[in-house]
Amino acid sequence: MEDTEQRWSAGQVLALAPDAASSKAGTKLGVPGPWSGTGLSEGCAPPGGEGTAKGVEAARADGEDGEPGGGVLMVWGLCAGSGKTPYRTVVDVTAPAFKCSCPSRKFPCKHALGLLLLWSQGREGGVAAAEPPDWVREWRAGRQATATRRRTPRAEVADPAAARRRAERRASRVAAGAAELDQRLADSLRSGLASAGHEDRRIWQEVAARMMDAQAPGLASWTRELAVIPGSGGDWPTRLLEEQSLLHLLARGYLGCDGLPEGLAATVRTRVGFTADTAELLAGPTVRDRWLVLSQQDALEGQLTTRRIWLLAAERGRAALLLGFGATGRTPELSLPVGRIVDAELAYHPGAVPLRAALGPQHGAPEPGRIPPAVAVGDALGAYGEALRADPWLDEWPVVLGPVVPVPTAHGWQLADAEGDSALPVDPRRLDRPGLWRLAAVSGGTPVTVFGSLGHRGFTPLTAWSPQAPGDPVRL
Repeated sequence: MEDTEQRWSAGQVLALAPDAASSKAGTKLGVPGPWSGTGLSEGCAPPGGEGTAKGVEAARADGEDGEPGGGVLMVWGLCAGSGKTPYRTVVDVTAPAFKCSCPSRKFPCKHALGLLLLWSQGREGGVAAAEPPDWVREWRAGRQATATRRRTPRAEVADPAAARRRAERRASRVAAGAAELDQRLADSLRSGLASAGHEDRRIWQEVAARMMDAQAPGLASWTRELAVIPGSGGDWPTRLLEEQSLLHLLARGYLGCDGLPEGLAATVRTRVGFTADTAELLAGPTVRDRWLVLSQQDALEGQLTTRRIWLLAAERGRAALLLGFGATGRTPELSLPVGRIVDAELAYHPGAVPLRAALGPQHGAPEPGRIPPAVAVGDALGAYGEALRADPWLDEWPVVLGPVVPVPTAHGWQLADAEGDSALPVDPRRLDRPGLWRLAAVSGGTPVTVFGSLGHRGFTPLTAWSPQAPGDPVRL
């Protein structure tokens, strides 16, 4: 039987919405009227064992990022739409993961949000314990099969010698690309940064294309950013010099990678564009903890939507970053409720300052969260400095600040220590975000706890907790 503490608040449900339009549409569907055949089941098991052929095929079509664990809480229902056939909607609250027969390319769609809002109302919502129908069981079976495949390392390569030659060829191409890039950076300095203009933009775009040909997507992405700095206004020559210096350091680091410490060498390879296989990571050592979901943010990067989810280990106090990706017009499937605690296993990517992680098995449904432990501004800056010493290319550092008060100034916003005389400026690139006014509304001039990312341009607030509502954080 469902534990009432497993239910989420309406705010936590809507925190999963991929955009404001989905939140509004989901709220309209969070009433019993359009729903029929609703039910919930804890520990839902598939028919005939761990998986069925149908379920496996469904999982291949879905491509969920979450992984089911024991004691899974499933919620489902049929939602009337514009057609004759109602939409089949099911949510694995444990992961969480979603499936709906509607044509939406958003995850979760408005029907999944409406179903979760209905469930969050308890008895008033009319979602009661029931035997899951076959379509729910098949979806659950498919997810289990997908999770098993994701945790299974790749089979041994048929021709290890050929695989080694391919790896050597790529390493050679990347090295040639890094050497060419370093030479281009030197040429740029010799010609003078102040004269950079339209022609330099075209040159850097061409260099970025050559880095892609060299199979170094990380160098290509960074090089493309150089092309837009001269037209960005302000003191752009200084910013251009800073970015070129870091890029020069990265290129030289890769060329001398064999002489670097293991962690730093892994960081250099990752930033150049080498990736780690998720299954291989999860097959190695994992970290199991009760992870507080600090934030979830989406950003459009080229043709991809990137979802960034920050977690904080309740026992170890260690932060982790999960990344999910969605193709053009499609939001990422990976989704976790901000403010809740998930009991899960994570595998960190190698690096000098390991932050990014792969999500492994989850154990039980998300639990009610609390205000995370916070640090003062001075301690946050000290930790950021230590991290930069280990990874000079680090562009964001996760920080929980508190108690702090948001203060508008003539030059932008800052977060001031409530019990000290220090303050952190908000990153000027984030000053037009409506979340800053939400932060001011949550605070009302009183101290709050704020999670965000700290970089060399300032602090980006992502989530706020008020002492009056410790279990209901506000996404910024």
